[in-house]
Amino acid sequence: MKYFSFLLLFCCLVSCKNEIENADEAILLSAKASESSKLFGFDLDDYVVIQDTIRSGDSFGEILYKNHVEYPEVYSIVEAIKDTFNVRMLKVGKPYTILASKDSLKKAQVFIYHPNKIEYTVVNFKDSISANSYRKEIKTVIKKASGRITEELPSLSEVMESKGLNYMLVLNMADIYAWTVDFFHLQRGDSFKVIYEEQYVDDTVRVGIGKIKSAYFEHKNTPFYAFNYVTDSTKNISDYYDETANSLRRQFLKAPLKYGRISSRYNLKRFIRYYGKVKAHRGTDFAAAIGTPIMSTANGTVIESRYRGGNGNYVKIKHNSVYSTQYLHMKKRNVKVGDYVKQGDVIGWVGMTGNTSGPHVCYRFWKNGVQVDPLKEKLPSAEPIKPELKEAYLNFISAAKQELDGINTP
Repeated sequence: MKYFSFLLLFCCLVSCKNEIENADEAILLSAKASESSKLFGFDLDDYVVIQDTIRSGDSFGEILYKNHVEYPEVYSIVEAIKDTFNVRMLKVGKPYTILASKDSLKKAQVFIYHPNKIEYTVVNFKDSISANSYRKEIKTVIKKASGRITEELPSLSEVMESKGLNYMLVLNMADIYAWTVDFFHLQRGDSFKVIYEEQYVDDTVRVGIGKIKSAYFEHKNTPFYAFNYVTDSTKNISDYYDETANSLRRQFLKAPLKYGRISSRYNLKRFIRYYGKVKAHRGTDFAAAIGTPIMSTANGTVIESRYRGGNGNYVKIKHNSVYSTQYLHMKKRNVKVGDYVKQGDVIGWVGMTGNTSGPHVCYRFWKNGVQVDPLKEKLPSAEPIKPELKEAYLNFISAAKQELDGINTP
């Protein structure tokens, strides 16, 4: 009866989550590890090494049972490690490694789970039972890249994809230049250069993008430099400044979405297909997929968050005595009246609520109580670098600027 209870316990409690993760993360052993006789602190010559991936319907108990560990022993393992490793958190698509005894039975003695490329958990039950989580050492390599917008590659993401660059580099560039470059209207001939950190584990496995150290973007024949500089070493506060020590930030973001396209501009004489007549359109429509995060374009306080008529789900934010912004047609709102939001905070997600023929956010901009076109407003820059830091900053960027200028753009 007790044995049957063990069986039931593992059928009911140890089922894996049925989430499919990115195939990139299904990395078992790196090439470097496979060439070595040691892995995760174990001498591989002492074991039979079994590599596999969590599949739909798998559980910790079933995996060990398939590798000759009986259910009563599995139960003991689960009980012993329950405070350090939750076996129910195994996810479909994630890799694992079994180290089994080097005999005819090939009984599992160590279970190693890889939730991502950096972290791993070792469950060791060879002699005593323990579960410990570790992080692989991350190696940072400085990389350079450049590219140009063309008729065939009309967006930054397409240019970077054609060069095999990490998509996070696109988003990081968009963040840095969000206040100065209109990524919704890049032109043929616009170009970029960037010096950035790329992170690796096991020397060859890419795990992400670190900090962009410096960048150059030429948009509409206007150059924009960006240099990362630490302005407060005690708090490790840094920001991006140009070659004259001015901040790249503006009081407002140019768009409430990181990436998308303008589908309709501010137009007081626009023919609106939904209504079948000419009607003033006092907003700027940014088209994007349903569920795309919508950001507050500046710091402020939420003064409206509701569903109403043609606006659908919308949020309105008061930034100061002069400026307010409004975001319409949301699928779902993420803030309530009275919330204080910072520039870049997600306040909702793109949807099709209210009067709309497609997924987008209608972005409305008020100045002194009057709706205006935000794309035509000249917004003041943020504070430049402090005067007492300017000389040190200019000395700091001298070599970085020379290095950027030396990068060839195709």
